[in-house]
Amino acid sequence: MSQHKYQGGCAHVKVYSDAEPIDNHECHCNVCKSVTGQHTTHVVFFNHGDLKASNEGAMKRVPFNANNPDGPLEICLCTECDGVLMLDDKQKRIRVAVPNVMNYDPAPGPATYHAFWDETKGYPKPNDGRPVYAGLRPDFVWPKGA
Repeated sequence: MSQHKYQGGCAHVKVYSDAEPIDNHECHCNVCKSVTGQHTTHVVFFNHGDLKASNEGAMKRVPFNANNPDGPLEICLCTECDGVLMLDDKQKRIRVAVPNVMNYDPAPGPATYHAFWDETKGYPKPNDGRPVYAGLRPDFVWPKGA
């Protein structure tokens, strides 16, 4: 049984939130594909202060995008076991969970839309009834950073 509404991480560092996510999508971007090895990736954004780690001192950080190592997102890994814990935004706007990679139990509900899909992907446009966008959903507003 979980102590928090949403919880993931590894045996050494728990990542958790009692707040609702601000975005929940199925990502089709090439960076997610290269990092996870998945065709699409269920991605959940939280306000930066809403997703916490039990021991941030036990996290090492690596660039999320190998082609943009100075970009805003970093992958946080456990220093003990290299477990993937979260994506952290250096601008302190969001923190990101990938429920199936970061061992979430319970996990935020299913993605509500498809993001970053385009015709050059080489596969048909998703037709599962969820909206499909070339970027994030049009009404998404980035939170203010620190």
